[in-house]
Parts: sequence; structure tokens; C-alpha cells
Amino acid sequence: LQTRTQNDALERFNRKFRDECPNMKWFRFRGEAKVVVEAWRKHFNEVRSHSHLGYLTPAEFAANL
Repeated sequence: LQTRTQNDALERFNRKFRDECPNMKWFRFRGEAKVVVEAWRKHFNEVRSHSHLGYLTPAEFAANL
């Protein structure tokens, strides 16, 4: 059951990443991709609320633990 739950969470994350972060082939340089993906990651973890976390950001949720 735990493996299924983890797999579902990873699939949801991957779908969000594909939907919200630009496709790698659109970048001219690897460094450009690194900057954009890092900015998206920070937004996802620190700014964007998540419904499965009670509409808190992951950082807020972790702080409440």
C-alpha cells in the first residue's frame, strides 16, 4: 500500500512538472534550463499551495509538523 501511495504522489508531481515547467527542448543552454527549473522548484515548494496539504505550501506544512 505504501509503494502505491508513493507511486501516486510521484506520478502527480511528474504530471505537474510537465504541465507547469517548460519542456527541456525549448532551452538553448543547459544553464538556462537549470535556472528555470530551479525557479519552478522553489515556487512549487515555497509559494504554491497544495490541496493535499490542506492548501498550505510544503514549507508551511513542514513548519507545522
